[in-house]
Amino acid sequence: MPVISHRGSLMPPSPIRKLVPYADAAKKKGTKVYHLNIGQPDIVTPQAILDAVRHTDMKVLEYSPSPGFESYRKKLVEYYKRNDINVTSNQIIVTTGGSEAIMFAIMSCLDPGDEIIIPEPFYANYNGFSTSSGVKVVPIPSGIETGFALPPIEQFEKAVTTRTKAVMICNPNNPTGYLYSASELNVLREICLKHDLFLFSDEAYREFCYDGSKHISALSLEGLEDHAILLDTISKRYSACGGRIGAFVTRNQAVLDAAMKFAQARLSPPSFAQILGEAAVDLPADYFNEVHAEYTLRRDVLVKRLNAIPGVKCPTPGGAFYAIAQLPVDNAEKFCQWLLESFSHNGATVMMAPAAGFYATPGKGKNEVRLAYVLNSNDINAAMDCLEAALKVYKS
Repeated sequence: MPVISHRGSLMPPSPIRKLVPYADAAKKKGTKVYHLNIGQPDIVTPQAILDAVRHTDMKVLEYSPSPGFESYRKKLVEYYKRNDINVTSNQIIVTTGGSEAIMFAIMSCLDPGDEIIIPEPFYANYNGFSTSSGVKVVPIPSGIETGFALPPIEQFEKAVTTRTKAVMICNPNNPTGYLYSASELNVLREICLKHDLFLFSDEAYREFCYDGSKHISALSLEGLEDHAILLDTISKRYSACGGRIGAFVTRNQAVLDAAMKFAQARLSPPSFAQILGEAAVDLPADYFNEVHAEYTLRRDVLVKRLNAIPGVKCPTPGGAFYAIAQLPVDNAEKFCQWLLESFSHNGATVMMAPAAGFYATPGKGKNEVRLAYVLNSNDINAAMDCLEAALKVYKS
């Protein structure tokens, strides 16, 4: 029998999707499952952008150009300018989701055996994309005690080696919801300039910053013109996850030239979703007001309910729509599986993502879960009723 690749055996499973078979089995038994495991918003996708696709007069569904439609890239220039990010359309490559933007960054800037420093916990696919590229992730631990703030600069200094090529952040953060401050971003700027490193900045959630805080893009940091690479997506911004349209943005021409070769190899990004994305830039300026208020409400409900459960600890996220909670269990993955296999409360249960899969350090996050507050507040309250009842049964 042929043997799979070493790379294939090393590839980590998704902590977000690995328990899906158990959720499917629970649903077949008639149990309602509240999905807090995945960042799939229930916010309605704006009708105007769906209509832009629906009313497209297209006789042939052709390949789009490898960097994406020029009209869409010019629209993105407008969008970024509104967010204090000044780039040209030639500094943008449209990608198949944010995932491809991450892959382009890793493949264009690092060789097999090179190292990338990432504060952990981090978006699980950073691990997967690095593994598939032969790149070593060097984690810098942040903790629930500090609300997952950026680790001290000394931790970064200790982690830098001759093989270090880049630092990766997600801001606001998935899975913690942490929003990096100006002073923290300047720490990263200092590290990247001192050691001549790339800064990969995943900014998929820039619209979702709470309590009056503002998002600061890596592309606005002075002196990082050749270092910063912005990784973006429309998925969460417009509740259009199935569109699979993202963006790879940098002012570094050599990096753009390298990434373009990968873009050409995959031919082109999806045409219909680019039409959708282009229309989204023209949504009314107040579009995000209601969305922002809704997520703020959901966050507050979730965090309050979690911290009211005995033995549960959850910092208040400053952005995105995720939270990490520490549970009074020894193994969160076993608990999450048990919730789906063996537990129901009022005919329902809750699905969460075991947080260990968001760490690179073995043993970290074993008693933590990530929750995505992408359901309405009534459903979040019902899900928390399930969790609270489940913990009482599980501990006994």
